[in-house]
Amino acid sequence: MNHAKQLASRFKEVILNGTWIANTNYKDQLDGLDWQIAVKPVQNLNTIAVLAQHIHYYIKGVKEVFKGAELTIKDHLSFDFEPITSQVQWDAFLTKFWEDAEEFTNLVAQLSETQLSEYFVEEKYSTYLRNVDSMIEHSYYHLGQIVLIKKMLIS
Repeated sequence: MNHAKQLASRFKEVILNGTWIANTNYKDQLDGLDWQIAVKPVQNLNTIAVLAQHIHYYIKGVKEVFKGAELTIKDHLSFDFEPITSQVQWDAFLTKFWEDAEEFTNLVAQLSETQLSEYFVEEKYSTYLRNVDSMIEHSYYHLGQIVLIKKMLIS
């Protein structure tokens, strides 16, 4: 398996179907979750919904660059979302999250070794490889938070 396909597989594991690292993934944690649990605050922590939207924000933004668009995402906007106020909204968000994650996976798998070593948009953003690796690590970081917050709310 080439490097891009390995990266794509690792990304897909954390979001859609894996149990290798954390024994769970986003889809396992969020599918079927009641929206009221997803938006319920615990102390001063981000909600499950906000954490999921935060990760989706980066997936969607980086995916668009892979497809040839400009980089439009900004770190200072990565937690700024309209509140989810119904199960229909939550389910629609999750559907889009899974679709974008699947498309992101497919785009990563198609990257060449040369592309992986090229700068992502600008030199200051490092390489495509580093950005995909960072996406995986960032996703696991927030997955851990989601798991803990969910346990605090449901136990």
